[in-house]
Amino acid sequence: MAPTFLEKSKLSRIQAKWRSLQQSGRKAVIPYVVAGDPSPEVTVSLMHDLVAAGADMLELGVPFSDPMAEGPVIQKGHERALAHRVSLRGSLSAITEFRQNDVSTPVILMGYANPIERMGYAVFAEEAAKAGVDGLITVDLPPEEVETMNAELKKVGIDNIFLISPTTPSERIPLITAQASGFIYYVSLKGVTGAANINTQEVAAKVEQIKSETDLPVAVGFGIKDAVSAAAVASVADGVVVGSALVSLLGNEDKTIESRCKDAVALLSEIRSGV
Repeated sequence: MAPTFLEKSKLSRIQAKWRSLQQSGRKAVIPYVVAGDPSPEVTVSLMHDLVAAGADMLELGVPFSDPMAEGPVIQKGHERALAHRVSLRGSLSAITEFRQNDVSTPVILMGYANPIERMGYAVFAEEAAKAGVDGLITVDLPPEEVETMNAELKKVGIDNIFLISPTTPSERIPLITAQASGFIYYVSLKGVTGAANINTQEVAAKVEQIKSETDLPVAVGFGIKDAVSAAAVASVADGVVVGSALVSLLGNEDKTIESRCKDAVALLSEIRSGV
């Protein structure tokens, strides 16, 4: 029998985190924020504060002009970051700075294929590894087109994380899981980020189906807004991803940037407690 992800001798930082979580009986809490939102000056300190509040891993969004999978809240986060001229290289710079004081928390870069393709897969993989990136989610790159990128990521030990949604045909799930490493990100809702309420029973059924095809952990995102929804999802999955709820607080222009960050960190802390 092939070794499971917990038994492999050489684990990535993401895989090691999952093993630690499983051994301690905990579920992962993974916050998502956009690099440079609400201000480039606070991105790194916000990342540290989220870890202190209980984040097990971090997802850092790369600002992009056409974030097609995002709802209005995160689209505005991308717009705010782009107004500060934050790019893929700026996102990598933030991770480099974060790594000066945190060498253990896994950091996942989440974005779209265009900026990576413009940089070039080999150059991107090298620069991302140098910065301290552990995983990559490329929202609009299907598994049929990922072979070249995967080859470069594997050279530098970066996990390639894929999305599966409620509308993913059953026959495509093994195709996706065969290309993935680190974990599977299950999108709990049809539509874009920040959409309606989660049906926990439907999520549980889909997570079970995914797990029948892979031994990778499954984290669930989209629609997790508070401790209650996070706890419900965590009861049927290995971890939860929270994005829109945090980015909404970071975009509250009625408050100072410092207050917005404090509100986002406080929400993450509540979610950690709930999970």
